[in-house]
Amino acid sequence: MNEGALRVLRAAVLAVVAAAAVLVAALVLGGAVTEQVIPGIGDAGAATRWGLPVSRTAMDLLSALTVGALLAGAALLPVEGARETPKLSRDSVGYLRAASWLAAGWAAAAAATLVFTVADVLGQPVTEVIGGNELSSYVGSLEQGTALMIVVLLAVVVALLARTTTTPAAAFGLLAMAGIALLPPPLTGHSASAANHEVAVTGVALHVAAIAPWVGGLAVVGAHALLGRDKLPIMAERFSRMALWCYVTVGASGMVNVISRLPSPSELFTTDYGRLALGKIIAFAVLGWFGWWHRERTIPALHDRKPRAFARLAAVEAAVMAATMGLAVALARTAPPPETGTESAIKTQLGFDMPPHINLERLATLWHFDLFFGVLVVVLGGLYLAGVLRLRRRGDSWPVGRTVSWFFGLLTIVIVTQTGVARYAPILFSVHMAQHMVLNMLTPIFLVVGAPTTLALRALKPARVRGDRGPREWLTAMLHSRFVRFVAHPAFATILFMGSTFALYFTPLFEDLMRDHLGHIAMMVHFLASGCLFFWVLLGIDPAPRRLPHPMRLLLLFVTMPFHAFFGIALMSLNQALATGWYNAVNPPWGTTILHDQHTAGSIAWAFGEVPTFVVLLVMAFQWYADDQRQARRMDRKADRAAERTARGEAGDGEDELAAYNARLAKLAERDRLAGEQGRKAARQPES
Repeated sequence: MNEGALRVLRAAVLAVVAAAAVLVAALVLGGAVTEQVIPGIGDAGAATRWGLPVSRTAMDLLSALTVGALLAGAALLPVEGARETPKLSRDSVGYLRAASWLAAGWAAAAAATLVFTVADVLGQPVTEVIGGNELSSYVGSLEQGTALMIVVLLAVVVALLARTTTTPAAAFGLLAMAGIALLPPPLTGHSASAANHEVAVTGVALHVAAIAPWVGGLAVVGAHALLGRDKLPIMAERFSRMALWCYVTVGASGMVNVISRLPSPSELFTTDYGRLALGKIIAFAVLGWFGWWHRERTIPALHDRKPRAFARLAAVEAAVMAATMGLAVALARTAPPPETGTESAIKTQLGFDMPPHINLERLATLWHFDLFFGVLVVVLGGLYLAGVLRLRRRGDSWPVGRTVSWFFGLLTIVIVTQTGVARYAPILFSVHMAQHMVLNMLTPIFLVVGAPTTLALRALKPARVRGDRGPREWLTAMLHSRFVRFVAHPAFATILFMGSTFALYFTPLFEDLMRDHLGHIAMMVHFLASGCLFFWVLLGIDPAPRRLPHPMRLLLLFVTMPFHAFFGIALMSLNQALATGWYNAVNPPWGTTILHDQHTAGSIAWAFGEVPTFVVLLVMAFQWYADDQRQARRMDRKADRAAERTARGEAGDGEDELAAYNARLAKLAERDRLAGEQGRKAARQPES
């Protein structure tokens, strides 16, 4: 074993020891392993009380290392080869192979966590769970069991595919798959049962999604430095830019999670859960200091060919991160303080109390903060504004109308997800339908007219290394990918836009999604995404694999829009209510009957189609007129150039048929004019 490998091994041992020490101390201080056994209630035993947090810590660390290795192979290291045929470097392929082994360990740790979780829930020793039939029968019925089974399956797929992957696109796909596998376990823990579970669920998802690339990326960059590999300055700079955003996301989402579980700041000092959360906050602040030191001292030292300082500090920082993750596992095993007072059944299901009788004033004033769509609007608005400002600083222009359209589209998202509309949508199908129509048929029009892809292609800078892939190159590659060519086909986009509405509401899927906050978010994201896809194909401002001619766009519009009217008529014709189980559980005492409200929703769907149709017709008419004007100016320029060359006696080779034809017409017209003048002169001369 060479010296670099020994340094990596020592750093890994330091991280494992730090994580184990903090985990044990937090479990003891938090009382998770010293619970009093009550006679008559099943006890899983000491093996489960210790084995579950240990396996969970191993699962979290291995998942972060897998994501970090995939991140290094897909994005942190430069891509080699020509732009048309990019390939991964030797080091990138090596990190993918390491990710294969790490993902296999991740799957094994998740499987062990699954066994201990079932034993903990059933209150039986782990030996009885393994030897009996409880494991197979309870995996599908427990949310945590299903989540861990999904992790095992996805981690196994990543482990198998990472052994043969050699292209940047495939590596990025594996990174996305690993990112998805991170989310199921934390979303079935304390967040799902918090008082404001809408905010808690989104907060924990953002927290986990930001921690894994931050921790795993640092570990891989540190190992790269300890091994003395090439491209370390590029790798460290890219990681540093990403780590800053991860740090901000982790801090904001962590604060949201703490507030959702500890409404009173005094509980940070008076409860076991609060004290562990306070320790995690302190560790987070220490990690922020490490990041600042990297930016100020160690990264500049890399350019001076002094990697040792960076490697030493990264090893210590990785140990602190591992200890923080052990603390997080202990925090997850510690019960939050119970809610004071009694919680209504409505609040348990919705996350908030039943709102008063609906009217326009309350729809506008009873604001309800949805963290997911709030973050989405802020990110989309910030990125768009940053792109416009970069163009302006560079001296380029960007149409004001597109900017206004983009932010008006974001405003419509705020109106239907943050105001009283979001409070009444879960309990009244009519309000939900208005929310659906806006997100699916109105918001996408303004977002598409904003041309975000065109703005990104103009604002993003090319990669510094020739042949490498930065954000601009990844965006271009995605636009030319087979997947985008398939989903952007007019037939697929139209079927998805029209058919998904019928498939959702006339199947049990609608009620299942309404019962779960994540399902509700997925449903609204689908409305927004399918609408954006359809109007991208229809309006065609941004680059697309296929561009329809204007008559075909008009025909597609008039063929598609009546389907929402048909859907509304179908709702008004039904004599049986949809999702009766859900709407009976949340039926407001001041509301009308569920079936009558459903008929109101049908009338909204039937009438709403007129508004987006009118807006799209205005946009298409303007596009058609502008396109005709551009074509006319282009033909005039070609004709002028051809005439100039003809006047100079040049051959004009290489011109298209139209330009050559216009040149011939101009030459014939000039000859006819000269002949006419000669004829008139001859007619005016007196006869001899």
